[in-house]
Amino acid sequence: MKKTTSKKDTAGASDQPKSDLPVELAQPARRALAAAGIQRLKQLTRFSEAEIKQLHGIGPNALTQIRRALASQGLSFADEKKWRE
Repeated sequence: MKKTTSKKDTAGASDQPKSDLPVELAQPARRALAAAGIQRLKQLTRFSEAEIKQLHGIGPNALTQIRRALASQGLSFADEKKWRE
């Protein structure tokens, strides 16, 4: 039987912001970031590294991968001093 695609099946596909997170990032880290509403590297610049590190599912390997990805785009985590003031 041939499956038909309804408008409902494809409606939200292009509405979602495409993720530019590192492809090698493990699923627990991806889920942790998604739960925090983070899908793009640019969004990570609003958080300090310490804040991201506290998310359940973000370990040392994930942080290294995220740091590299941010640096490749000329981005970085938010300055921790900025958030303390």
